[in-house]
Amino acid sequence: MQSPFNRIRSVTLTAAVMIVAATAAYAHHGWSWTQDGFFELRGKITAVYIGNPHATLDVDADGEIWRVDLAPPSRTIAAGFTEEVAKVGDEVTAIGHRSRDETEKWMKAARVIVNGKAYDVYPDRVPPA
Repeated sequence: MQSPFNRIRSVTLTAAVMIVAATAAYAHHGWSWTQDGFFELRGKITAVYIGNPHATLDVDADGEIWRVDLAPPSRTIAAGFTEEVAKVGDEVTAIGHRSRDETEKWMKAARVIVNGKAYDVYPDRVPPA
């Protein structure tokens, strides 16, 4: 049988681990790492990834490679954006928010436009028309 002290220590340690894990997941998957204003990136797709933890595009914009985070795979696919609708070399416009750290070539997109079709992976976050 576990002593009361060891039980409290075990519960406290478990709670601390859960809080740290939840905070890291929120920080990574939230929008807190992005700037407030909308940002638009235009370029050519150099890579498409539809997988966990979220879909991504690599985009060559004026000779600089940007990472464009989309939504988690299920949400990205539900928006109609799949690996079949975009390929390397396609022109893309990504609309969303860039990283607060302006040295990073990284953004989180709410909408991507490929071959004239818009895919709203975060429809509640797209800019007003």
